[in-house]
Amino acid sequence: MTRRHFLLDMDGVLVRGATPVPGAAEFLARLDAAGRRYLVLTNNPLYTPQDLSHRLRTGGFDVPADRIFTSAMATARFLADQRPGGKAFVIGDSGLTTALHQAGYVITDIEPDYVVLGESHEMTFSSVSTAVQLLVDGALFVATNPDTAGPTERGIVPAAGAVAAMISAATGVSPYVVGKPNPFMFRAALNHLDVHSEDTYMVGDNLLTDIKGGLEAGMETVLVMSGMTGPDDALARSPYQPHHVVESVAEIELG
Repeated sequence: MTRRHFLLDMDGVLVRGATPVPGAAEFLARLDAAGRRYLVLTNNPLYTPQDLSHRLRTGGFDVPADRIFTSAMATARFLADQRPGGKAFVIGDSGLTTALHQAGYVITDIEPDYVVLGESHEMTFSSVSTAVQLLVDGALFVATNPDTAGPTERGIVPAAGAVAAMISAATGVSPYVVGKPNPFMFRAALNHLDVHSEDTYMVGDNLLTDIKGGLEAGMETVLVMSGMTGPDDALARSPYQPHHVVESVAEIELG
């Protein structure tokens, strides 16, 4: 491959749950050996980059925290650009609250500028009800990612997109969604890595988020079949197609 740098989705590309994708750790080692810059790009807003770095390390990956970029980080950058030093009511865990605090935001339920919805292991009906009332009172609505469901050890659970749909049904207010496939997230990640879209591949397992967003951000895209998209899925019927299709990152030749 002729482009030098890589944005890499995490789940389905490097790992499946807690299980490493065969050959993925070796692929990252090849990137390091070749001097190729990369960034792990995830819609998961639950955890900080330090948390995710530790999670990957337990699977045999050596990925420092500064090579991980989350939808929570992109959301914090968006809000800091739109309204520096603002206030937000947040439904989310440490990955989101840490990013917002680092961006200079105050987290409060008293006259916030924004309601910010992420993922949370401790989401309550009370917090959703508070979000609804604040939106009715005029707060602006932002969500970290559009995913409607996500896998856990207990099975599939509702994700930010599903909760956003419920809040929107109650208020008539739709969120601005920052995470993939929004090109804003890809541009923020490219800036974080300090590379250009014309010199970078987007590698992902999801046609809707990784491939669509990568194309709209001007990158060459690589679809791996090690995650969400399998041979029986609707790839052939998709109006947007990846530039390359491989079984896994282990098959990617750097050139």
